[in-house]
Amino acid sequence: MLSTKAIRQELQGASVISDKVIEHIHEEGLLKIWVPQKYGGLGYRFEEGLKALFGWAETDGSFGWMLTLCAGANYFSRNIKPEVAQLLFTHSETCFGGSGMIGGIAEKQIDDTYLINGSWNFATGAPHLTHFTLNAKITDNGKPIIDEDGNEVIRSFIIKKEHAKIIPNWKSMGMKASGTYSFTIENVLISEDYSFVYDTFFTKDILDSIPFRVFADLTLLVNYLGIASHFIEEAEYIRPDIHFKSFAESVEKHLEKVLNIAREVENILGDHKEISNDQQHEIHQYGVELVQKLSHQILTVYTQLGIRATDTNSTVYQVFCDYFTAAMHSNFRSSTADLDFSF
Repeated sequence: MLSTKAIRQELQGASVISDKVIEHIHEEGLLKIWVPQKYGGLGYRFEEGLKALFGWAETDGSFGWMLTLCAGANYFSRNIKPEVAQLLFTHSETCFGGSGMIGGIAEKQIDDTYLINGSWNFATGAPHLTHFTLNAKITDNGKPIIDEDGNEVIRSFIIKKEHAKIIPNWKSMGMKASGTYSFTIENVLISEDYSFVYDTFFTKDILDSIPFRVFADLTLLVNYLGIASHFIEEAEYIRPDIHFKSFAESVEKHLEKVLNIAREVENILGDHKEISNDQQHEIHQYGVELVQKLSHQILTVYTQLGIRATDTNSTVYQVFCDYFTAAMHSNFRSSTADLDFSF
């Protein structure tokens, strides 16, 4: 088992998560927090899992981001047929990951298979995946299949890594070790058993009922808070004369609020009630406002750290870049109509 200090040392300035850290991830089963115990997973409750994600992001941005996205993809164990899930997750190193975009075509064949072609961006953890997940439009004889509402039918697929060509094109300023690469699939036949639909579950658990929007919002928020916690820790090393206590206390306060929301969500679902659209909107709006405030405060702190904080080999610079790379995720981005760029 690696300590926080050891993981940070392994990933300082790294362009890929090291073999030593990957071995630690598999030994501890960190990718299986959302996988049901009956498939060999840890079967964490929502609040418990969010605590883990916060701790991983606080350890290192790339480490936390890769684990959040790949453990999140392993959540799809709940969406695939039990016999397939059992087969896949008996292996301790099974690691799903992929892209949420619709980047390809799945041509339906006469024998319940699909011929997959396409390209997808931003597959976090790509060098370490055993299976790629992707979304594709379903076609028949080259024509899109349309559902009852007139929309093109989309399905998700699970494809073994040997059938994917990874394109190592991640050039962002931060999250450099996260392995967030593009990938392509060319003429790969996939059985329908290795496809799934997001809102169709084969398990019966409260976690299955959490709206995807809420799940995404809260898992991302704890990442931002975790990276922020690490950032202020590094800032204190550089400027011990500045009292950053209020920043750290704010991170703690908002983490507790996120965990309380998760607890409330589980309680509501446990009473066989639904999370209303208004409740989902309220949670999302809280996230939007929190990320805006957090980003502003991190910038304020950074400008007080002096030239040492601009050293591209320094930890504080890496954490700063990790945070603002992660914050570019579209999930909490405000409408430009609400922004005033004057000064």
